[in-house]
Amino acid sequence: MYSEKVMDHFNNPRNVGEIEDASGVGTVGNAKCGDIMRIYLDIDDNGIIKEAKFKTFGCGAAVATSSMATELVKGKTIQEALEITNKAVMEALDGLPPVKVHCSLLAEEAIHAALWDYAQKNNIEIEGLEPPVSDISEHEEEENY
Repeated sequence: MYSEKVMDHFNNPRNVGEIEDASGVGTVGNAKCGDIMRIYLDIDDNGIIKEAKFKTFGCGAAVATSSMATELVKGKTIQEALEITNKAVMEALDGLPPVKVHCSLLAEEAIHAALWDYAQKNNIEIEGLEPPVSDISEHEEEENY
């Protein structure tokens, strides 16, 4: 059912915790399944993500996608992080069962929400970044997996 990578990131999640005085914090959830994901980003003066951490309340797939998402954004520029999609998270985990695809959407939206928070705190506009949704189940039906 789950790939070895998903199981590894669930059993040994990377980057669990909070970043005190984070540059950006994004929290998203899915009312249908009850998963809640919060991603913290530490972004330096050059716009590079130096650190990423997460706290997730949810299933194993939600924990695994959070863990992988934080791994994928570290060392990236803001623009590169913005381009990380739910499909990229799923591919990095060697796939997810269809009923767990929404967990990768949470990860993508949590990254975007944290970047939005960073932009708001710094009064800047990040090209291509739209206001985050707090509940991805509102947009799930629109997604084309």
